[in-house]
Amino acid sequence: MNQDFGVNQAFVEELFLRYQENPSTVGERWRTYFDGLQTQAGHGVAPSGNGHPVSNGNGHGVVEIPPHQKLSMAPIGVDAELAQRVNQLIHAYRLRGHLWASLDPLGLVQLPPRELTPDRYGISDAELDARVPTGDLGGLGHDATVRAIVERLEETYCRSIGVEYMHVEELQMRAWLRERMESSANRLDLDADEQLHILGRLIDAEIFEQFLHTNFTGAKRFSLEGGESLIPLLDLMLQRSGELGVEEAVIGMAHRGRLNVLCNIMQKSPKDIFAHFFDKHPEHSMGRGDVKYHLGYSCDRPTAQGSMHLSLAFNPSHLEFVNPVVTGRVRAKQDRRGDTQRRQVVPLLIHGDAAFIGQGVVAETLNLMSLRGYATGGTLHVVVNNQVGFTTNTEDARSTRYATDLAKMLGIPIFHVNGEDPEAVAHVAHLAVEYRQQFGRDVVIDMYCYRKWGHNETDEPRFTQPVMYSAIDRKPSVRAAYVDRLLQLGKVTREQVDALAANRKQSLEEELTETRDSLHHPLPNTLAGIWERYHGGVDAQVPDVETKVSLPRLTELIKAITTVPADFHIQHKVENLLKGRRDQVNSTGTSALDWGTAEALAFASLLEEGFPIRLSGQDAGRGTFSHRHAVWTDAVNGRRYAPLTSLATGKARFEVYDSPLSETGVLGFDYGYSLDYPDGLTIWEAQFGDFANGGQVIIDQFLSSGEDKWNRLSGLTLLLPHGFEGQGPEHSSGRVERFLQLCAEDNLFVCNLTTPAQIFHALRRQVLRPLRKPLVIMTPKSFLRAKESVVNDLVHGSFQRVIPDVAVDPKAVRKVLLCSGKVYWDLHAARAERKAMDVAIIRLEQLYPLSRSELDAALAPYAHGTPLFWVQEDPWNMGAWYFLSARLPGMLGGRFPLGCVAREESASPATGSHASHKLEQSRLLDEALR
Repeated sequence: MNQDFGVNQAFVEELFLRYQENPSTVGERWRTYFDGLQTQAGHGVAPSGNGHPVSNGNGHGVVEIPPHQKLSMAPIGVDAELAQRVNQLIHAYRLRGHLWASLDPLGLVQLPPRELTPDRYGISDAELDARVPTGDLGGLGHDATVRAIVERLEETYCRSIGVEYMHVEELQMRAWLRERMESSANRLDLDADEQLHILGRLIDAEIFEQFLHTNFTGAKRFSLEGGESLIPLLDLMLQRSGELGVEEAVIGMAHRGRLNVLCNIMQKSPKDIFAHFFDKHPEHSMGRGDVKYHLGYSCDRPTAQGSMHLSLAFNPSHLEFVNPVVTGRVRAKQDRRGDTQRRQVVPLLIHGDAAFIGQGVVAETLNLMSLRGYATGGTLHVVVNNQVGFTTNTEDARSTRYATDLAKMLGIPIFHVNGEDPEAVAHVAHLAVEYRQQFGRDVVIDMYCYRKWGHNETDEPRFTQPVMYSAIDRKPSVRAAYVDRLLQLGKVTREQVDALAANRKQSLEEELTETRDSLHHPLPNTLAGIWERYHGGVDAQVPDVETKVSLPRLTELIKAITTVPADFHIQHKVENLLKGRRDQVNSTGTSALDWGTAEALAFASLLEEGFPIRLSGQDAGRGTFSHRHAVWTDAVNGRRYAPLTSLATGKARFEVYDSPLSETGVLGFDYGYSLDYPDGLTIWEAQFGDFANGGQVIIDQFLSSGEDKWNRLSGLTLLLPHGFEGQGPEHSSGRVERFLQLCAEDNLFVCNLTTPAQIFHALRRQVLRPLRKPLVIMTPKSFLRAKESVVNDLVHGSFQRVIPDVAVDPKAVRKVLLCSGKVYWDLHAARAERKAMDVAIIRLEQLYPLSRSELDAALAPYAHGTPLFWVQEDPWNMGAWYFLSARLPGMLGGRFPLGCVAREESASPATGSHASHKLEQSRLLDEALR
């Protein structure tokens, strides 16, 4: 960007944009100047003629203005120097006016020394009544007095709304925001009915909280008091969204104010909410369920344009970790609808100020905003800014002025607003929704308010914030202040206000009486709509399904996914790989098959049957270990091609996305996607299984426990490369022990597979079977190229939870080894080398749920009392041993004495020395086979 215009650079850029759209909207001198750009060579870009700036090559479409000539920015007869100084003042207000906006309802925030004064910009008192051109300042016509311009700027940028938008790189977006704000002086023109509607929503919010406080004294509810303006804010955002074509919204929020949102936005019956306080049915929630302020809800909310479906996502106490889950759900809903413009379904996230700046998942989710695999057309963010985090003051919680400064790195506009000014809140609600629908980008509303009580209603905040709570104790409520204002304006009468409050309280009293006098138990509204054909529950109660595919069909599929388009320049190594895949599927079905081919055939067969597939993760297109090549890159022009897309039928599609370097954000997104696409295969793949613990909160709080806490099902599949190969402590273990520790009540499938056929059948089973559980697969690394299956295993076989040893004579066996994953092939090779055929090796392919019947069948040929050893590559204190040692004795009934062969216990999974690894592995095999 050329900087010759100095502080006026943004002004000139915006003027240039206006000129591109319509030359008559700029002054004659500027029009002459811009006309001349078309004939100047070597000075950046000229107008493109399409109303949009031309990219300067940096990928951001920024307009570059050539060096300016000596131009007056004012018409003849106007003091050009004064006009220039006024223009600098206008620009300063736009850039820094937010610093002096009246945002804090408590009046405790110290504002910086005032800079935006006319005299600071060389404008004397005598010049305040001089008329100057207004340039692109909206709302005042072509010219106005300096005094009127300053008053307009104060109204727009320094009243109850402070706006940060000059960091937005795209000119069109800045110009749009500027025009909308300055033309209205950042005010919403409301009639009496609209003001009464806002007042009604404030009354609803306040009465609900007071009612809970009175009737359930001392109970935790994480009150919204002090931030009641959130309710009219959400109400107006949803109304405006409906007017602009939104048909669905998914909302994510933590516990503060959640009960109020459930009642007054989500239309959950107060009777259901009160029932959670009474908690009369403890037998229904033994070991399951969640607290009332974590629960989600769905409803169809009427709007002026029709019904809008709302979903409030269930959320644990981990605050912001619901963010990517919500955006993933929205992306799935958009994909299901075919909403390629991403305007019909919107994500709305409600944050706390301390959490927004403090939790890294926020940054990870923001970064997904414009990525092709994760974009949702923009998220509406609302920060309920209590100006304190539990007991932590803002100066200890962040290194920035605002809690929202993080959003500036993504070029997101931020509206700071005083929550005590409900009409200002209403204005930014409309602006935010309109901006999102216009540009498909995130937008943030930072609503300053306060927290009337402590972190919860039993907490004493005056221990740590005595000054803040002294101010809070003196504050009238937001509703009371707004009532006083409307009374002064003559917009309402005291009788109207009292009637609204009395009616709301009476309604709540009736609901409370009915709940108290009944045995009402609220039931979760789950597994309806697209989930009707699927269920959770016990694995053994759901019949298995056929997953085999005929040989002729496999032959056609392999041909389709290895055929290179005529105009595509395939890289020669990839060409060789494709030829190898074609050769693996021959007419007899007896040729050997590798993992990558089996996986590709699973994908291809599902697509042909009409099931969509989404695969996401770091380097997922090629595969970390170059085994997949689901996306080809043209060796000449870089064009990308995914051959599996040619097989998609009906609503099926194949999507594979290389994700950003994020575990929590992307795993959360894909989990959310799976919640709204039960009829597809959704996969998240870790670069190495070791890195999955970067998303541990998603695994613990959502993936493994969502069914138990919220009756929410997910069929998400996790592929975690795992295996000890001498690559060090961070490239060896997918931490299977952590997943197994989470296993209970058939909540997860955990597998460590040994053959390509097994991955084929496991992936197909995950989609074709109506049972929906997360599937965790420890996938191989070096073994990916091993051909340990034949094509007929796909044609005639099925998924095997346990694979028996058919190579030994059971009567001659002196020891039985039980194992899973890569170590089986190490044991198999070592046994063959040593001719130790008196040792049987049984493979436990599915570690959870354990199949007692299949394990019994595999062990049945061996004599009672034969020693049984679990063998794992992992250290003794890791891997599956602790889990199995707790469960196998009861299953075996004492028939086989149980032991373990493993590496020595260790604080880290693996050695960093390759030589040490080989020595450890040799000793492990020796001990197992001796």
